[in-house]
Amino acid sequence: MQRVTVEYMNYFAHGIRYLSDPWFLAGTATPDWLSVVDRKVRLRERYLKPFQSSEDPRIASYASGVLQHLHDDQWFHDTVAFYEITSVIADCFRQLPDQDDGFLPGFLGHITTELLLDRLLMEQYPGVIDQYYESLEDIPPSTVEEFVNQIAVRETTQLAKFITIFQEVRFLKDYLDTRQLLKRLNQVLHRVKLQPLPDRAELTLESAWKIVRERGWELLPPEKYPLNHPGFHTTQRKRTT
Repeated sequence: MQRVTVEYMNYFAHGIRYLSDPWFLAGTATPDWLSVVDRKVRLRERYLKPFQSSEDPRIASYASGVLQHLHDDQWFHDTVAFYEITSVIADCFRQLPDQDDGFLPGFLGHITTELLLDRLLMEQYPGVIDQYYESLEDIPPSTVEEFVNQIAVRETTQLAKFITIFQEVRFLKDYLDTRQLLKRLNQVLHRVKLQPLPDRAELTLESAWKIVRERGWELLPPEKYPLNHPGFHTTQRKRTT
């Protein structure tokens, strides 16, 4: 069976807690940005940690944001709820008829859970996705690319261009609409050389959405993710220049 390794695209879930620090926020998005444009470039923990004490507050905050993304993935993917939810959603995809040998329902269960978690947060906190993008507007894409090339062993020349597109297109909002979500999901499948899903998969995504809407908060435990508590605020921002 084909094995697919890819970073998944729950940008909003990774970043929503850090809107007040644009450089940290950019760090939380970078592993997913790189998975789109240059998957051979990896930001490893051992390379990131020295930059946390940099005299440049921008790269220090940025490196801490990337590390936060890596640490979040470690605990998130080990939760019982993640295993159960992704398994149920994978079963939903298995019910689609006429799929070939390149069809990987387990992969689809994983990535769909993460995309729909962003949708859950966007619906729970309306308008905050605009704050997310506004915070990233403070970040020059070329500087992010420079930081990556300082930290990583392998350099990239593709990142700045993609970040500019990411800032302009604002495709995360597409996750709120099932048809547009299917379009974005098929783009991911195309990128990893898997067959696209048919239009009837919209019904599968609606079933998956019901599951995530019901159980999604189990993926955001309050001790690590205090969003669903009165102390969560997104209105205050600070700039690091």
